Amino acid sequence: MTELHRSDDVDRDWWRSAVIYQLYIRSFADGDGDGLGDIAGIHAHLDHLVELGIDAIWINPWYPSPMADAGYDVADHRGIDARFGTLADAEALVAAAHAAGLRILLDLVPNHVSDQHPWFQQALAAGPGSPERERFLFRDGRGPDGTERPNDWTSCFGGPAWTRVVEADGRPGQWYVHLFAPEQPDLNWDHPDVRADVEDTLRFWFDRGVDGFRIDVAHSLIKEPGLPDIGARAWDKQPPRVAPIPGVNQTDHPHWDRDEVHDVYRSWRAIADSYDPPRVFVAEAVVPDVSRMARYLRADELHTAFNFDFLKSPWRPELLRTVIEDTLREHAEVGAPPTWVLSNHDVARHVSRYARAVQVLGVNLSELQGPVDLELGRRRGRAAVLLSLALPGGAYVYQGDELGLLEVEDLPDDALQDPSWERSGRTDRGRDGCRVPLPWRAAAPSFGFGPAGAAAPWLPQPDWFAEHAVDVLAADPSSVLQLYRDALAIRRAHPALGDGTMRWIERAPDGAAYGAGVLAFERDPGFVCVVNMSAEDVALPAGTTLVLASSPLADPTTLPPETTGWLRRG
Repeated sequence: MTELHRSDDVDRDWWRSAVIYQLYIRSFADGDGDGLGDIAGIHAHLDHLVELGIDAIWINPWYPSPMADAGYDVADHRGIDARFGTLADAEALVAAAHAAGLRILLDLVPNHVSDQHPWFQQALAAGPGSPERERFLFRDGRGPDGTERPNDWTSCFGGPAWTRVVEADGRPGQWYVHLFAPEQPDLNWDHPDVRADVEDTLRFWFDRGVDGFRIDVAHSLIKEPGLPDIGARAWDKQPPRVAPIPGVNQTDHPHWDRDEVHDVYRSWRAIADSYDPPRVFVAEAVVPDVSRMARYLRADELHTAFNFDFLKSPWRPELLRTVIEDTLREHAEVGAPPTWVLSNHDVARHVSRYARAVQVLGVNLSELQGPVDLELGRRRGRAAVLLSLALPGGAYVYQGDELGLLEVEDLPDDALQDPSWERSGRTDRGRDGCRVPLPWRAAAPSFGFGPAGAAAPWLPQPDWFAEHAVDVLAADPSSVLQLYRDALAIRRAHPALGDGTMRWIERAPDGAAYGAGVLAFERDPGFVCVVNMSAEDVALPAGTTLVLASSPLADPTTLPPETTGWLRRG
């Protein structure tokens, strides 16, 4: 068991300003040579994370799993998949991270388990009406012979959210709910066994020194009694859909964002607060508006939540400003810090999104339009990094963002592993393009992802990854990696950055209003951020000195297009 820092030495509110690195374990680094990232690979590259300057690491699921959904089909939340290492390896990594000044967050998947989980296997064997089935959402089918699914719910991966089982006697039997893949049966959160088991999981990892959890689909868990059809509710006059509707104060969806879920998080918060120092939670809460998201962040619930509105926003100043203002207002109402997120393991990388000429609301490349300008995407990507790190609150860096990685858009069809690919009838290529294993050394086999003689990585790496390898970028003072390192070092040292407030700067030095393509704000003491999203150079505020810019400046008093500048006032 790893002992955390003593409570009198630790900053108990570290999470309010933290920059957290999302580490997708399958693709970070392969320590044992089997082609899959693992704990040994993380341990071997902790120095990269320390030098980068982040505060904490969030590790995607490393638990035993059949890997039907890249580990989000968990068979045992209190173990380590043998492909990643052992429990002893995990404890040693937590200790090493703490010694290096880094905190560790794990991924908690409470909505569902693997169909290989002992509970589900027991439920299948026990049959209809058994206590074992009550831990899940089994129902008889509709129609005289039960062949019709119990309601109209659909899976986030495509197709119906119901699968019919074959009973022990060989006859077609009941149906069970899975809001994701059929291999991920949903748990019944009205059952006391479910609540007690997850609370045991929290304590298991907290006792081993883990600093907190990111909560997968935190807006789910609770289902409406009776499991009614979605149909066309008052808030949705369109055909049934699986996702919340942006801009609608949704209160009656049968399985998303139900009010009863907040009781669950109050009980978890009490457990987290019982530790010294308190542990923390991060919600993945995909809800229809920021006011609904803020409900998860009340003082007795969760600590922070991913800001999906910011992540999904096109690179357009008026939309970004609205998102920033709404986020700050609603978070202030509950006393919680915002977070700012550009990419993660579920969406196309932001550099590739920003490279699309026509910017629309969307996170997958299939949702975006127009010709692709990768240099424009890279320039905007660098500018977005400095914007996100300058805003009040915390921020996330998805692994590979610091290398300027693009979405891998041309993975071979036979390499795709995301469940969406098959569930959609091979029309949705899924999320594999942002999950390709990282390049560490340009000249090494598999770009140094694994040791000499290692198996090929679990997803193929394109040749152009060589340009983004860590060793190449580390040797280039103008690289995106150096930009991240510089920005994070300044952020850590500057008293204005992290948690706090900001105010907009509306006018340029000549007194004229900044154009619609400019976002400018200042934070006390003495920090100014200007983002030029227009096609013209803009003058920097009077009385400021440039500290860092996302792209080179030909004139130290003006900011070129698609560039963010950090400045010191006075």
